[in-house]
Amino acid sequence: MASVSFENLAPQVSRQICKELQQLISDPPEGIKVILNEEDISDIQAIIDGPAGTPYASGHFRVKLVLGKDFPSGPPKGFFLTKIFHPNVSQQGEICVNTLKKDWKPDLGIKHIFLTIKCLLIVPNAESALNEEAGKLLLEHYEDYFQRAKMMTEIHAKVSQNQSNADAHLNEDNGPTEGPTASKKAATDRTVLADKKKPVAKDKKRTLKRL
Repeated sequence: MASVSFENLAPQVSRQICKELQQLISDPPEGIKVILNEEDISDIQAIIDGPAGTPYASGHFRVKLVLGKDFPSGPPKGFFLTKIFHPNVSQQGEICVNTLKKDWKPDLGIKHIFLTIKCLLIVPNAESALNEEAGKLLLEHYEDYFQRAKMMTEIHAKVSQNQSNADAHLNEDNGPTEGPTASKKAATDRTVLADKKKPVAKDKKRTLKRL
């Protein structure tokens, strides 16, 4: 791992975070993939898969934890970097969950936080809504809430399979752009092009003779 900036955290806290992150990488919880910022260990991100049976299913949501100087005495702040329609996530992505507020305990750990956020996708809490529209729909018109959240997931949290396939085919068709293989392919393309031009040139000569 590259050198890490621990200036905002106590040395023992930094060591504990490194240990937790390594454990999360070697043995990740289901549907959670941690992304390390090697320049700043206090900036922790993860991709959380939307749980099945929810409007977030098949979505991939990028989440960020920001640890303050008082961590772990004080809770980190949590944000969704991927746009999401959820009662407990503000328009700016801020997450409101009791674990990161009144129910915070210094020994909970990074893994517990990410698992709590994933659970929030399964069981939203309309009582502590940061997105009032989502909270109201959840309570009064659940089907409308479900469809709106699903639409947002489709737009912002999914990678188009068709686009991925198109990119793959494009790469296959174009082949490598550099190196010996690329040179060989370019030479082959020139030969094929020249062969195609020969009949055309002969046809032009025959046409001129008739004239």
